[in-house]
Parts: sequence; C-alpha cells; structure tokens
Amino acid sequence: MVAEVLAVIAALLAVASLSLTVVITRRIGSRDPVAVPLMWRRILRIQPLPSAAGSFMTPRDGNEKIAFIANPTKSGIEELREQALRACSIRYLPQPLWFYTTADDPGTGQAEAAIEAGADVVVAVGGDGTVRAVAQALAGRGIPMGIVPMGTGNLFARNLDLPLGDTQSILRTVLEGAERKADVGWMDIRRAYPGHGEDGRHLFLVIAGAGFDAEMVAGADDRLKRRLGWFAYFFAAIRHLGEKRMKAWVSVDGGEEIVGHMRTVLMANIGKLPGGISLIPDATMDDGRLDVATLDARGGLVGWTELFGQVMAQGAGIKDTRLLRILRTSRIDHVRGTEFDIRMDQPQKVQVDGESLGRASRIHAFVQPAALTLRVPQGTVPQRTDEPKTADCASDDADASPSI
Repeated sequence: MVAEVLAVIAALLAVASLSLTVVITRRIGSRDPVAVPLMWRRILRIQPLPSAAGSFMTPRDGNEKIAFIANPTKSGIEELREQALRACSIRYLPQPLWFYTTADDPGTGQAEAAIEAGADVVVAVGGDGTVRAVAQALAGRGIPMGIVPMGTGNLFARNLDLPLGDTQSILRTVLEGAERKADVGWMDIRRAYPGHGEDGRHLFLVIAGAGFDAEMVAGADDRLKRRLGWFAYFFAAIRHLGEKRMKAWVSVDGGEEIVGHMRTVLMANIGKLPGGISLIPDATMDDGRLDVATLDARGGLVGWTELFGQVMAQGAGIKDTRLLRILRTSRIDHVRGTEFDIRMDQPQKVQVDGESLGRASRIHAFVQPAALTLRVPQGTVPQRTDEPKTADCASDDADASPSI
C-alpha cells in the first residue's frame, strides 16, 4: 500500500515537473527561439521570430574590406561563405577574406593577420570562445567587429540583440549595421597550482566568475551541449549544488576588503543569459564600469530555490528582492566599479564567457572602456541608465555574503 502511494506521488511530481518544464520552455522560446534545442522547438511548435525587414542599403564605404575569422568545426561554414560572397558582391565590395581558427589559436592570431591584410571590418564566426578571441585582438584598435553567432550559448550575440538563426539578417548587420562602442573586462588570475590552466590576462565580454558558476561551466558535457544547447549547463549545475561555500575577500576600486561566504562571485560587463534571464540587470556594456555580484545559498535545496527566485525576480525588473527571501537562506549582493581584487581561502575554478581557466586563488579584474566598435542591427542600441544600484544589503543574516 505504501509503495502504491509513493508511486502515485512520484507520478504526480513527474507530471508537475514536465508541465512546468513545458511552460518555461515555451516562454523562453517565445522570447528567443534559438535558445531552445531544435527537437524541442518542433515538439512544442515554437515558431522562429520574423526576419528583420528592409532591403539592402548602400554600404558606408564601397571599398570596405571584410575579413571573416571562422571556427571550421561549426556546421554551415561553406554555405555562409557563399552567402557572404554574394552579399559583398551585390554591394560592390571587395571579395571577403577568410581565416580559420585552430585548436592552438582560437582567433586572436587570425584577427591580427586580418588587420595586417588591411581588413576594415573583422567578423567573428563561431561561439563565444571565437568572439572573445577576436575581440582580444581588436580591443582598443577602433576597427569595427561583426559577429556571426554559431555557438551553444552565443551570450554576447544575444546581448547585442543579433537575429540568431537568420543568416541574411546577420550579414546585413555585418555589412550595413549601426556602430556602437562597448567596454571589455580583463581578468588577471593568480594560478593556484603551477601548470593548471592558462596563465596571464584574459578578456571577457559578458561574465567572468569563480566558484559555482565556473564549476558548472567546467562540468558541462560537450555531447549534451551539442544536443541540448545551453540546457546542458543545468545538468552540470545539479552536480555541484551540495558543494561547500567559499570564503572570499573583495576589494572595490582599491577600497577596504570585505569578507564573506558565498557560492560564487561574478564580474559582469553585461548581465543577460540565454532565455532572456537577466542575472545582473543593471550591467550595461557601455557605462565604463563592471558589475560584481556575490550569490549565496544555504539550507540545501531550499536556499537554492530561494536564490533562483531572486534571480528570476531581478530578470523581471524587481530590483529589491528582500521580500522574496522568506526563509532568509539566500542573498545577492552587487556593486559597480572599475577595478576589483578578490582573494579566496581555497583555490576555486574560474571562467570567462563560458570558458574554463582552471583554478585560481586570487583574481584582479578591471574594465577597458569603449574598447570595441561593434556592428549591431539598426535601432537596437539599448537605453542607458546611470541610476545607482539597489543592492540586497540586509545585515541580519547569519554567516552572510559581503554587502559589497
């Protein structure tokens, strides 16, 4: 009898979970169809967003030389080459240049070669890793950068409101789009163990972090990423929910260190994740500052559930989420600045824009304002706001994260 009751309860929970998954997936698909795996889009009948309307326009420079830096492992590269050649031809532009990334050089060297070849616009073709590598070569040079997103997350492309999945509109943006400046973040890491990961300075365009988020990035299975897209990171996250919190000391713009316990510390140039979720809503790519957030959850699954609710509330535009912390088992603290030093009591995994960099015990991060010139769709430059942040700074939580 008990077994039958448990079976019924399990079945009800499974049905409820499936229903919730369908609702959330359809909601995400209505905002960003490409964020949902193709199989799920077909099952749930999620329709693609309409292509950007408008005819071809006259380029700003009839002699503009375009260089594409492509990841050859991505499917559809040959078709893209044909479309790019035609797009340049009908605009009377020179034949585009093509450079291919390698395992040893994911795009920085190729972008340098494109600049030496006289490229007026350099286009990154691939995922966030390729985009980041190309941006590292272009930062501070004033040469416009375009993006043809072909990765799993495409975080930076999503934050630019690029028409993912619409090659014609993407090429129109590359060749005719508006130009806007964007900041970049740089992160120096002190390696925890010699030889464990790449040393030196690393550029990031979206979010860098240490702790839980980096564990999730490192643990995502490549096969699942190819099949499920960004949903693969969800399964990786589950495996690390029960790990020990870290202790960290955070200094902002050379100020006094603040110490606290947390699950993860994030440094954001932009705050939007796949599906339209805004992890750090106030982060904008052109304000000359970075946003640092510490996230903490205690009490097992209850704390993580409460933390997830706060993140979703922030994404919905609710800045003061203290009323949602019913059990006070989670918190989010954030601050804006130009330079940050972070020390951790134990070596933690670190990541930049979804690329794992191994373990580190100390991080120094800073912003390079207006370092990139980007080609973006006409009329998509977001509204700027310089209002001060409202941070969750309640001080009566036991063993709380720092109110930075």
